[in-house]
Amino acid sequence: MMFRYLLIVSFTSIVSSESSSVVINTWNFSNATRKAWEVLLKGGSSIDALTTGCTVCEVNQCDFTVGFGGSPDENGETTLDAMIFDGTKINMGAVGALRRIKNAIGVARDVLEYSEHSILVGELATQFAKELGYKEESLTTKHSKDMYDGWKGSSCQPNFWKDVIPDPKHNCGPYERLSINDINYNRWSPMGIENHDTIGMVVMDESGNIAAGTSSNGAKFKIPGRVGDAPLPGAGAYADSEIGGAAATGDGDIMMRFLPSFLAVEEMKRGSSPSQAAEEAISRILKKFPTFFGAVIALNKKGEHGAACNGMDVFPYCIADINNKNVILKYVKCHKEK
Repeated sequence: MMFRYLLIVSFTSIVSSESSSVVINTWNFSNATRKAWEVLLKGGSSIDALTTGCTVCEVNQCDFTVGFGGSPDENGETTLDAMIFDGTKINMGAVGALRRIKNAIGVARDVLEYSEHSILVGELATQFAKELGYKEESLTTKHSKDMYDGWKGSSCQPNFWKDVIPDPKHNCGPYERLSINDINYNRWSPMGIENHDTIGMVVMDESGNIAAGTSSNGAKFKIPGRVGDAPLPGAGAYADSEIGGAAATGDGDIMMRFLPSFLAVEEMKRGSSPSQAAEEAISRILKKFPTFFGAVIALNKKGEHGAACNGMDVFPYCIADINNKNVILKYVKCHKEK
């Protein structure tokens, strides 16, 4: 399936010197793109730019699906996932279900730079962050509390439970298992355009180093302890500076089973364009889950970019590079459910 790209709107012009630098990220989070691009213009690395761009989204609470104050879990708590993948060293740092620390992408970078590990999770990830000087504070805001109270007042709809009693489609918990004879194996998911939950970003600096990463507060009303695709290599993001990078957004519980970001990079290695690579990553998922909601962005070593998607009419992503001299918002048409 071929996609048509439409230039929708451009933002404040940014003057650039000649370079191979590129920033691409999911959704219409143009402030994140711009700040990452400004880092590259000053000679910063791809990791510097990615960290800065994702931090902007965490501070600005992009669509309340990134950073503090959004997507409360079933206990009303916001927890954060983030990852940085260094495509030159093939190294990574990530955090999952991070509690009470606002700058998740910063902690992910510290896991990359100050530990021999790849992923830290939960309360002990918070402990790691505190040891490195991060401030511990509540991630709850009036907005997230109101969201949570409204959800509780609506019989906890939607939620992510299945095959339990009382019926989770109509009731709050606590729940108990159904007997094996009563289990319904049809999967239902509350993921959608209002619950897309991630900024995914891919950056190439003037030296050709490519980094990919994510920051997310996860799915709204998730079961406490849930970690999505965002901090998982090959799922939320992946990069190889000899080839390119990719990032994904959408229903992470489905995406992590297919490693779409890794697949997109491998497809580019085999000669596919970024658009074709992203399309293959989405198509692979649709063969098993035709109602899947999500998207993949891809960037190759040449600075070419593309995207593919399903479950919505169009998917927006932002791009900044020497050719545009602006931060540009593009839309790609998505699959239509058959």
